[in-house]
Amino acid sequence: MTKIAIFASGTGSNALKIIEHFKGNSNVNFVVLSNRKNAGVLDKAKQLDVEGHYFPKSAFSDDTVLTFLKDEKVEYVILAGFLLLVHENILNQFENKVINIHPALLPNYGGKGMYGLNVHQAVVANKEKVSGITIHYCNAKYDEGQYILQATTAIDENDTPEEVASKVLKLEHFYFPRVIEQLLG
Repeated sequence: MTKIAIFASGTGSNALKIIEHFKGNSNVNFVVLSNRKNAGVLDKAKQLDVEGHYFPKSAFSDDTVLTFLKDEKVEYVILAGFLLLVHENILNQFENKVINIHPALLPNYGGKGMYGLNVHQAVVANKEKVSGITIHYCNAKYDEGQYILQATTAIDENDTPEEVASKVLKLEHFYFPRVIEQLLG
């Protein structure tokens, strides 16, 4: 049995797609952690009979969350719209087992503050012809870990940031669960 912790701060659409992808696999089990008490991801987890927990921001940087992950025998940490920088205590314990998805083709449009619509607004403002996703291992800096996969989508010159977001989200929902499955072997 492989236990995976999904860290998420928002609505949880990626978390939902990942959990649904593994629904028939009795060898994979999930727990969802959020740094926001009212995050939609906690409701989605409950609807899917997946354990969900709120932890305040400070718990992710002291040993509270790390202790929880160890007690739960978690093997992988998946960031699905998690807006905090993962603390080194977690990164050191889960070396090459903390995976993030970013809604752009890194190294462009990454770093602190570059998430969600902020990314897509920058892509449109710069008149990019393509955008996409980057799935990568996490390190101690935002969006600088080793790439696992990048996938692209064409951007029409008239696309709004919201339309780019929709195209990129389709890539996220398709590729993220499959990459996790490959990493599990």
